[in-house]
Amino acid sequence: MNQIRGVINLDNFTFQSPTKIVFGRDTEHQVGNEARAHGTKVLLHYGGGSIKKTGLYDRVVQSLKAAGVEFIELAGVQPNPRLSLVHEGIELCRRENVDLILAVGGGSTIDSSKAIAMGVPYDGDVWNFFEGKAQAQTALPVGVVLTLPAAGSEASDSCVITNEDGWLKRGYGNQLNRPVFAIMNPELTFTLPRYQTASGAADIMAHIMERYFTNTKDVDFTDSLSEATLKTIIKHVPIVLQNPENYESRAQIMWAGTIAHNDLLSTGRIGDWSSHQIEHELSGIYDVPHGAGLAVVFPAWMKYVYRHDIPRFTQFAVRVWNVEQDFFNPEKTALKGIQSLENFFRSIGLPVRLEGLGIPNDRLEEMAQKTKADANGKVGNFVKLSHKDVLEILKLAQ
Repeated sequence: MNQIRGVINLDNFTFQSPTKIVFGRDTEHQVGNEARAHGTKVLLHYGGGSIKKTGLYDRVVQSLKAAGVEFIELAGVQPNPRLSLVHEGIELCRRENVDLILAVGGGSTIDSSKAIAMGVPYDGDVWNFFEGKAQAQTALPVGVVLTLPAAGSEASDSCVITNEDGWLKRGYGNQLNRPVFAIMNPELTFTLPRYQTASGAADIMAHIMERYFTNTKDVDFTDSLSEATLKTIIKHVPIVLQNPENYESRAQIMWAGTIAHNDLLSTGRIGDWSSHQIEHELSGIYDVPHGAGLAVVFPAWMKYVYRHDIPRFTQFAVRVWNVEQDFFNPEKTALKGIQSLENFFRSIGLPVRLEGLGIPNDRLEEMAQKTKADANGKVGNFVKLSHKDVLEILKLAQ
């Protein structure tokens, strides 16, 4: 890490984003040829009946058959994908000698597919990766037909799974997790419910903000990229909530969701990620939508830590939310930026308090204690939080 006089400056980095993006109208018809490049037998993995109601399932199956790709199916992915279904998928793929996992859905389906892909060639329990007991050395390739812009999992190295034994929600990052291709047709998002669209937007914004709030200096370029991506979401989400079939705005959101989490915005800087770790306990225990949980946690985290770097929070307020700079009282400007974020979440129909998620206050201490920490017992990087700090943030979210 490069340091001058104790200041952390733009760090050396290696950036690799190997996922082939196939973007635009009717691109799902290309899935057969894309899959065929990686094998002749795939596991078609998806959630419930929505892809059948919209006709997407039929189009995917037709394309696979036309390309001579054999497939087997595993449905039943739930939001906050479960380890038990991952185990089922691993055994199925081993038994059927599958070459590729094809995820048709959003982040939950993609993450479930990634976990299956890592688990097939591994001798132990795939959960070992999520507990930090082992590192994946090989994995089956994963392809994606994206239906929900939110998690950014279609081009990311991350994977988040919930273990029903203790309701532990844990993430695991590995370059092997990056899908080999992602087919992204914004038209597939026209039928999304309003709440899913809004929750997805909060998830995208959170991925950007986790990277934006950094102690690394001299990161003007990625600051500007992050601010532009945030402003894109802020502009276009209200448009699609009013007009769900606005292709241009759906396309802007879909592409922004990928850029938010393929690590381009992380280059040369160290992100925070405490809000994600805290939220994982909310959705792990109460099964709330991840994005909606982040809409509650992130403003609370900001209120707790903003004094650590008031200039960065004022920059966020001025550049992202067009708050007028108060040069005599920068703290006031910083707080207006946090309030602007909270107001935006409210305006698109998201809760900003635990009560709005239906979460009572009787398990706050349990969630704080379960929040995943580093080897030193600290959560996050921007400000190293203790479990006591996490509890205070959860109290601010009440």
